[in-house]
Amino acid sequence: MRIGELATKAGVSVRALRYYEEQGLLASDRSDSGQRLYPPAAVDRVQLIQHLYAAGLPSRTIAELLPCVDARVSTPESRARLAAERDRIDRQIAELIQTRDRLDAIIDLTQNPRLSGCVIRP
Repeated sequence: MRIGELATKAGVSVRALRYYEEQGLLASDRSDSGQRLYPPAAVDRVQLIQHLYAAGLPSRTIAELLPCVDARVSTPESRARLAAERDRIDRQIAELIQTRDRLDAIIDLTQNPRLSGCVIRP
């Protein structure tokens, strides 16, 4: 499939696909006219890359992990890297929960601004 079709099926921009190729995360063949051609499995690959980016992994880390994913091999190093990323995400989740709880407390206070001494005007 061509780049536009992959972008549509994977729900990403053509620009994102070109970036993934520049970063070594995605590979394509070229037609005689120079157009990028991707196999059907590229849709799953792009979605995996998107999930890893959404989890906050940088492209360098993703590039280091994808060969293990492709080979379906887990090394002690790749497991440690993934565990470290999971721990980082857990810390972010905890911080987000704290922030949400603080916002909930502010919302509770502002439900009755006269009692809180704070008047918020639109």
